[in-house]
Amino acid sequence: MTGDTLPPLREVIAKHGLGALKALGQNFLLDLNLTGRIARAAGPLEGYEVIEVGPGPGGLTRALLAEGASRVIAIERDRRCLPALEEIAAAYPGRLTIIEGDALETDMAALVKGPARIVANLPYNIATPLLVRWLQTEPWPPWYASLTLMFQKEVAERIVAPPGGKAYGRLAVLAQWRTRPRMLFDVNRSAFTPPPAVTSTVVELIPRAQVLAPADPRALERVVAAAFGQRRKMLRSSLKSLTANPAAMIEAAGIDATQRAEELSVEQFCALARAFAATG
Repeated sequence: MTGDTLPPLREVIAKHGLGALKALGQNFLLDLNLTGRIARAAGPLEGYEVIEVGPGPGGLTRALLAEGASRVIAIERDRRCLPALEEIAAAYPGRLTIIEGDALETDMAALVKGPARIVANLPYNIATPLLVRWLQTEPWPPWYASLTLMFQKEVAERIVAPPGGKAYGRLAVLAQWRTRPRMLFDVNRSAFTPPPAVTSTVVELIPRAQVLAPADPRALERVVAAAFGQRRKMLRSSLKSLTANPAAMIEAAGIDATQRAEELSVEQFCALARAFAATG
């Protein structure tokens, strides 16, 4: 069997009894034109190893290999999917490594040997925690060259949101501080089996060689969490959970204490993080 002679995905699902499990956030992507589009959007793949999370029966896996990835490392928690992935591995000898395990507990950097990209139709229930983990990679720039990921559209909008609106929050600050994120294209719910309740969106995040502004990652995370934890309040109130004297910290950052979290730029949050770190 070769990549050109692999059976249709619906046959694979029927053969191996791969009904999608809601508990694992599974929605299988079976449209090979669409998986090919995602793989091409993540490219060029030649010369790159690709980490894929939640491959399921392997629709996107096939596309990544067909587009020339030197090796795909597929991390799958659902052992029911492993035989289907083994069939793909046999069709692409030496180019697919299957890891059975929880992506949130896997040291992905240790799995790659050279230039790498991360490409995935992420299970909805772990998509945001995984993204935050990748954004918190140390040292920076990270071990991966790009992230091409599918999210619920609402989450995608939060990643790229500018200051000033309801979508702007912790995820936007963390993503835009260290990467250049952009929404590539929407994926209709009908493209999945079973169809999810929402539209999905493919997002590209390219790591910045230099972060948008200097800040300690842990300090920035704490400041952003506190500020958006009470986003309706002014900073002088919302940041009381961080320090007994938030006014002094806010003044040191050169920011108006009557502003609210959603009004601050990423650079202003970094200034607050530096001021917070200096008080500690």
